[in-house]
Amino acid sequence: MTGVMALGNSLPAQALNRSDKLKVTLAVAGKASFYYLPLTIAEQLGCFEAEGIDLEIVDFPSSVRAQQALASGNADVVCGAFEHLISLHSKQQFVQSFVALGRAPQMAMGVSVKNMPNYRRLSDLKGKRIGIAAPGTGSNMMANVLLQRAGLLQSDVSYIGVGTAAGALSAIRTGQIDAICNLEPTMTQLEQKGEIKIIADSRTLRGTQAIFGGSMPGACLYAQTEFIQKNRAVVQALSNAIVKALMWLQTAGPRDLIRSVPEGYLLGDRGLYLTIYSNLRESISLDGLIYDDAAKTSLKVMANFDPLVRAEHLDISKTYTNVYAKQSKLQFDA
Repeated sequence: MTGVMALGNSLPAQALNRSDKLKVTLAVAGKASFYYLPLTIAEQLGCFEAEGIDLEIVDFPSSVRAQQALASGNADVVCGAFEHLISLHSKQQFVQSFVALGRAPQMAMGVSVKNMPNYRRLSDLKGKRIGIAAPGTGSNMMANVLLQRAGLLQSDVSYIGVGTAAGALSAIRTGQIDAICNLEPTMTQLEQKGEIKIIADSRTLRGTQAIFGGSMPGACLYAQTEFIQKNRAVVQALSNAIVKALMWLQTAGPRDLIRSVPEGYLLGDRGLYLTIYSNLRESISLDGLIYDDAAKTSLKVMANFDPLVRAEHLDISKTYTNVYAKQSKLQFDA
């Protein structure tokens, strides 16, 4: 741990001394993804520093590794998908989200134009190879939801982990997979080149509703429940930084975004980057809150996906708190 735990409950929210910044370690997997854009913006605009936080962001190769860092005490906070909290609670690992970055999963599913030129319906996926980020991830979950809609079982297809970047692009282009469910920028890169046909889209609020039967949270910041209870000022500061970034994104123009995002994130094509951002802009959270109906949709979907998740035995309200995001929203009039 970074030593933040020593704060205890003695400091009220927003009581950090800006001249004596506190070191906090945050774990994430695939930081350059659009899924985590508010985190990048908060970092680049100095929002964490302004809140008295010296934030170290460690970018792991997988969400599992990021979760392991939290469990082992090598990270204080994780930036990851909300559904991860449901899986962790089902394993008696008590973590809690305290500010949301997104209000949709931001994934899409497409079929290879080369391998499946005659695709017509979801049932055509039977016997096919579907590329996902990794087993057990949100892309795996979304693909399963779509298969169930077509009356297919998980055993009716072959899932292949392809990552979220170069490996995913290569898997489609070399014909190793017949379909893919993945995050941005991968999906738009393939779509713009005419290499895939999008058949389901949770990058928009309407698409999310159509696929999952309701709204769903996207990425969020979460930590051990004990850490949150003992470090309220730190958690409030982190929430404030994210909500500031969310507010900035609501009014930022294309030039503002390009100037603020690291050059290495821009895909070597600023026009493509802005197109992707425009396509999923509405999926970014407006105020950092996790909404009850969205959380319940996630629980329902996860219960159908993960046999360890028993909806009747899991209190979804314990997986998140809006106390800090509400305070941030009030403070900044978000």
